[in-house]
Amino acid sequence: MTIKEAIFKFEKRIPIQQAEDYDNVGLLCGDANREVSGFLVCHDALEIVIDEAIANNLNLIITFHPIIFSGLKSITGKNYVERAVMKALENKIAIYAIHTAMDNDFFGVNYKICEKLGLQNQKILMPKKNNISRLEVYVPAQYANQVKEALFAAGAGNIGFYNECSFTSSGRGTFRPLDGSNPFSGSKNVRENTEEEVISIIFETYKKNKILFAMKNAHPYEEVAHQIFSLENENHHSGLGRFGELEEAIPEEDFLRLVQKKFDLKIIRHSDFQNNKIKRVGVLGGSGASGISAAKANKCDAYLTGDLKYHDFFQNEGQILICDIGHFESEQFVSQQLIELLSEIFPKFAVSKSVEKTNPVNYFL
Repeated sequence: MTIKEAIFKFEKRIPIQQAEDYDNVGLLCGDANREVSGFLVCHDALEIVIDEAIANNLNLIITFHPIIFSGLKSITGKNYVERAVMKALENKIAIYAIHTAMDNDFFGVNYKICEKLGLQNQKILMPKKNNISRLEVYVPAQYANQVKEALFAAGAGNIGFYNECSFTSSGRGTFRPLDGSNPFSGSKNVRENTEEEVISIIFETYKKNKILFAMKNAHPYEEVAHQIFSLENENHHSGLGRFGELEEAIPEEDFLRLVQKKFDLKIIRHSDFQNNKIKRVGVLGGSGASGISAAKANKCDAYLTGDLKYHDFFQNEGQILICDIGHFESEQFVSQQLIELLSEIFPKFAVSKSVEKTNPVNYFL
């Protein structure tokens, strides 16, 4: 199996297209046509992780954070990023980053945080917008199932945890073949009437080219009458952050003790206590100040994230307990999630978790 083939299978489970636009995800370096010798999973693909991959003959590193993010114009080894990338390339090791594609995934980073806290009735905190389209295609009745099956096989018709969703209506269509045409049925320069069905089906917009290719290949007509509409529906199964509810409302101090225990934390930075009980909790792994407004809008009693600045805590405005549990600490379960997923997809390949510590933050207590 090549690296390219491995990535294709992996992205069927966590589509790279659901990552944020600013993010640098996917294959960052390496030859996609090289055979895979094994996977090494890490949080950050630092030089010590590359050394580990070399020692264990593992040539595909799956990292959560991109080692190459922005502004890299040359690779000369002048900093920790360039040294890691140079060593990977010199030793024929590929680096692949998943980052916000996994943040946005329904069963990704924030799902695990909620699971650890025992939150029920989970929902996406900030659903992704404008990433769904609808296709309407006119098909002769006897070919409708053939076209529909091709669309399903190409990935159309997915709605949440359902697939192969579509709607079909029947009617009569007209057409007149002109000189230069090669009609499937009918005679040139004669108006034809035929029984047709209209298949209406939605799809993730990034699949557009694949969907149209499948439609045209399965359709009998020389000219396929179809329309594509951009939908403004929110995707309630993809987006940043989550929120859910504890089984019972608990005092603020008890909630912080719960978080400290579940995440094995030394410290928690938090806003002022409001003497409220905590029931609904919002979470966003990593750097999550952008989710404070959404947590308040969804009437969360508490919000967990990392990398908050001094002024971010003022946004509580007496409405919510804002908690900074640390960037790495909020994402600490990601590597194990990736190990489990890769082991399921590639049961015959070596999948190893890096033993190297890459979290740069330490605490003196």
